[in-house]
Amino acid sequence: MILQALNRYYERLIEQQAEDVAPAGCSPEKISFEILLTPEGDVAQVNDIRDTSGKKPQPRMLLVPASFKRSGTGAKPFFLWDKTSYVLGITSTAKCRDDREKEDLLAKATKHYQAFLEFHEACLGNSDDPGLKALLSFLRGWSPAQFEARGFPPDMVDANLVFRLDGEHCYLHDRPAARAVGARLLAGEEGQEAAASAAVCLVSGELAPVARLHPAIKGVNGAQSSGASIVSFNLDAFTSYAKSQGDNAPVSEQAAFAYTTALNYLLRRGGHNCQRLQVGDSSVVFWAEAADAKQASAAEDLFAALLNPPADDASEAARVRTVVDCIAKGRPVADLAPNLEPGTRMYVLGLAPNASRLSVRFWQVDTLGVLAGRIAQHAEDLRLEPLPWRTEPSVWRLVLATAPSRDGRGKSEDVPPLLAGEFMRAILSGGPYPRSLLANTIMRFRADGDISGLRVALCKGVLARERRRDIRTSEEEIPVSLDKQSTQPGYLLGRLFAVLENVQRAALGGQVNATIRDRYYGAASATPASIFPVLLRNTQNHLGKLRKERKGQAVNLEKDISEIVGGLPDQFPRSLKIEDQGRFAIGYYHQSQSYVTRRDGAEDIDPDTAA
Repeated sequence: MILQALNRYYERLIEQQAEDVAPAGCSPEKISFEILLTPEGDVAQVNDIRDTSGKKPQPRMLLVPASFKRSGTGAKPFFLWDKTSYVLGITSTAKCRDDREKEDLLAKATKHYQAFLEFHEACLGNSDDPGLKALLSFLRGWSPAQFEARGFPPDMVDANLVFRLDGEHCYLHDRPAARAVGARLLAGEEGQEAAASAAVCLVSGELAPVARLHPAIKGVNGAQSSGASIVSFNLDAFTSYAKSQGDNAPVSEQAAFAYTTALNYLLRRGGHNCQRLQVGDSSVVFWAEAADAKQASAAEDLFAALLNPPADDASEAARVRTVVDCIAKGRPVADLAPNLEPGTRMYVLGLAPNASRLSVRFWQVDTLGVLAGRIAQHAEDLRLEPLPWRTEPSVWRLVLATAPSRDGRGKSEDVPPLLAGEFMRAILSGGPYPRSLLANTIMRFRADGDISGLRVALCKGVLARERRRDIRTSEEEIPVSLDKQSTQPGYLLGRLFAVLENVQRAALGGQVNATIRDRYYGAASATPASIFPVLLRNTQNHLGKLRKERKGQAVNLEKDISEIVGGLPDQFPRSLKIEDQGRFAIGYYHQSQSYVTRRDGAEDIDPDTAA
């Protein structure tokens, strides 16, 4: 189903003439240099065409005749472009350990150049096109020794390059004569494949030549830079009935090209691509299937904003929050923006690296209305008052909160890979959040003492979603804001701990090197009976000091303590279950933020800095 959906998406992209989508027989490749040729085949100039807008020059993506997978021992050149070892017989020997290894590498480059020359002699020998004739003249007269003699740039070595006739704007591979030759080559290869192997394609259902090797998929974070595969068979253990390579799962050449081209288009890098986001080790792509291009684009834009709200655009963030609130209240998606159809079908695919292959972390297909409703429910499950954020947190920002905190920030490499994928799947499917999310977050509380609003929201979300699915560990609802009527022990103990910390801060002021949160939070939330009696005794000393300096504040804090202790059992619980430790964090957050709100008169607090 994944390949079929990608195949249909490719067909729509071709109909819409989408930019950077390669037609059959072409592929977008990273090109760094161009060689300008005179009609006689001499080198007029060598141009660096890389993008230099960033800190480091980056190759430019150009549509060129399609590449393919090459074996390590073979020498099969690409048509009218390639890296310098094929085009010029030049390769880097900087990493060679000795002279013999250097000689072997240079001999291999010479073999590649000879293959490139012979291939183009066979393809272009009868051509009358001036540009193609100039290329043949250049190749016939070239020798690797000319590289330094002609002053070719050193950083050109091992880069991909193309050719252009001096005084003209189009590359050689874009000339009509070159396209005609490329079409004949493609037709000849397809004819050979058809004669050798034809089967019913699993994607299209038609009898067609089977792709032995599928084109590489590039752009998945952590995968091989040369590309990886969703479908591949390279060991006997993976084969069936003695079939080789792609015959084990017959996909036609056309369908393999279509689905990989569509996927590479979705995975393209750049700020203009809103159809891709990174969640842990999963590269997530999504696309819409609608009646026309405008509806599909509007659906993709809304879905991108819901999954990854902008953090640096206040007006757009406010719009996203309004949309989420409206959807949560049951308002139809079609009322929120023009060109939106709630029945628009959305496809979401999460891919993760797995050596030379790609693992499918999740695959979700549903209508825009259903998925938007699930994202709104996700936001409602996480909701706390006061809000722990000024902009709605993206999925990745939430997942990053489960990593060890260093100076208030986590690192992406510390996020458990499976947790990120399961969390994203739960949001899109409406299922329960992974149970490890709660345990992992509570473990982080105890390990680094960062009781941030994002982490508390994750605890609340896990408990709230489980309760909606009738998985109950308490009869009480999970409170969104401070609930002074709650009698749930975990929640009350979290509130009490926040009051005791506030007493300490009020009494000692700036003289506190480490609060009780820094020293006792983990033990207090897990084994209250061993910690709270000690804390309450120490609090009497702080209250005594506070009565002498600020009697009114002392009275209010004593009242809070009495109110909370009055709702607790006669004995402090010896231990709290993992769910109650989550409620402890929620109670602590609600009570501590109530003091910040009273002091600052603020309604929208960022507890990542205030707590």
